[in-house]
Amino acid sequence: MKNFKLLFLALLILLCSISTVYSKDLQKEDYRLNYVNIDWWKQYNDENLVNIMIKVYENNQDLKIATIKSKQADQAVKEAFANELPYLGFSGNIGREMPSATTRFGNLVIPDYSQTRFLLPLTMTYEVDIWGENRLKTKSIEKQRDIIKQSERASYITLTSEVASNYFNLIKLDKLIKNQEKLVNLQKKITEMQDIKYKNGLCSTIEVLAEKQALTVFEEELNDYKNKQDTIYNQLIVLLGERNTKDIIRNSYEQLSLPNIPDSISADAISQRPDLIKAEDYIKKIGYDVRVARKSFLPKFTIYGQAGFNAYNNFSHIFDSHTFLANVGILPSIDLFTGGAKLAHLRYNKLEYQKASELYEKVLLTSIQELNDSLTTAKISKKNYDKAVERISIEKEKFALSEKSLNIGSKSYLEHLKAEENVILSERAEISNKINYLISTINLYKAVGGTDYNKIQVNENI
Repeated sequence: MKNFKLLFLALLILLCSISTVYSKDLQKEDYRLNYVNIDWWKQYNDENLVNIMIKVYENNQDLKIATIKSKQADQAVKEAFANELPYLGFSGNIGREMPSATTRFGNLVIPDYSQTRFLLPLTMTYEVDIWGENRLKTKSIEKQRDIIKQSERASYITLTSEVASNYFNLIKLDKLIKNQEKLVNLQKKITEMQDIKYKNGLCSTIEVLAEKQALTVFEEELNDYKNKQDTIYNQLIVLLGERNTKDIIRNSYEQLSLPNIPDSISADAISQRPDLIKAEDYIKKIGYDVRVARKSFLPKFTIYGQAGFNAYNNFSHIFDSHTFLANVGILPSIDLFTGGAKLAHLRYNKLEYQKASELYEKVLLTSIQELNDSLTTAKISKKNYDKAVERISIEKEKFALSEKSLNIGSKSYLEHLKAEENVILSERAEISNKINYLISTINLYKAVGGTDYNKIQVNENI
């Protein structure tokens, strides 16, 4: 009897230790900062952008929600693992027995009696995982957890890319507003001079109206730029997750530097995309589910046992040696008829596996397309920016010649103002193309799964 008590206690300690070891297995360092990928954003040589990314990491509510979902998935895995372990519980019972009828056991007669019963048992059940079904269920939950973690990573990549795009667009609008204000002031001078020419009979009414019309267009464009600036500013405030933010510190347009892009990117680059990894994990998860569905047809074996103390009338003797009771046994079970439910569940999971395979192929093709599109867009944006720089250089050269002509009297001041206006208009195109190129590099970063595409080895060009 004493040996049995020691064995039972040893089993209880073993179960506690297994649970403790597993709980420590999921304790990991904070990985969220790696998802933000600060090293990548440093390549833009903009300290303000890096500071904004850190604020987003610390305060954004969408990222916090994604992390909470990931932590919930960790707990779901722990819960699934707990189902693999034996169950140990306590259910005490204190009752008063008062039979009012005479009880007979053959010639033995037990008259009416009453007594109090004290029962303090520990109950244990354990489903022996002979076929590995419970282990497969846990693996399926683990893959679901991995899918959720990739969704969390995708949230970080998408949101930080959106923040960076809005940040550069805000800088673009800062510069466009200054540019447009110069354009409006210049057009006002041109309109005033054209009106003077009209009063002196040197031009027609149509020419005056055309200049006034151009002024209204420029003023309207200025209002649109200011409206877009306010909209993007408000969006950034929300993304930063700080209601009390008064100003977003940002670089000037002239301080922006342009990162390089490779001529080609390895096809292996898409292997780090969260959506592709999620599709792979989903195939593995459904594979586990199919195997679980097959094993559900097999018999199950449950070990059960109970050990405790049983005393009558006198509770003070509950822990005496002669009050100890125990039982143990094996309970085999198999479902003989379920109306075809198990077979239908197996077929359902097989079809789900086929669907997951098709989904993976679709994600793979979409990933390649997005990488191709992003790389092509980045190259074209860079070419357009170079052409815009070339065009503005030409306009500045023409403006310099116009100034020389003005000085020698071969060109009027009004014509000279028109030449200056052309320079400002060409600057507007250069501003837009430069920011478009910066944003195209961000989209390329997203297309390769939030990794530095400059560090990817070229094995196979896409």
